[in-house]
Amino acid sequence: MITAEQAKLEELKGYIRTIADGAYPESNLISVLHKAQELFGYLTEEVMEEIAVALSVPTAKIWGVASFYHYFNLKPVGRHIISVCMGTACYVKGAGVLLQRIQERLNIGLGDITKDGRFTLREARCLGACGLAPVVMIDERIYGKLSADDVDGLLDTYGKE
Repeated sequence: MITAEQAKLEELKGYIRTIADGAYPESNLISVLHKAQELFGYLTEEVMEEIAVALSVPTAKIWGVASFYHYFNLKPVGRHIISVCMGTACYVKGAGVLLQRIQERLNIGLGDITKDGRFTLREARCLGACGLAPVVMIDERIYGKLSADDVDGLLDTYGKE
């Protein structure tokens, strides 16, 4: 019997086969990594090795691309990803205090996942919403002009799922 992981791996291989017919299949590396992360939630060593073989690209290149881009996860993440912008505008307007408050509330450090698997906390260099500083992004939604007093209410809205 095929496991869920094996089924996902077969789906990824099928996706790669559909794009590998072009002249430069390695040019689709980013889209393949996105597909893999969509299927598995993060990029495992096994998955990156499969991608390397399927695209005839050195595994080191796959690792280099996956570790360079902020979007790709190299370890499991929570159901919700919290990114605190630490760009200049956000930092000046109190992002450090927001980050500290979130860490205290969730009892995790940067890059960690809460014990219940609900949240992962990250730091971002810039989220591109400087006019709303300080900014926190949860999943794909931006929350701006926040204060430390706003943190509990914001996190509570995601805790009621």
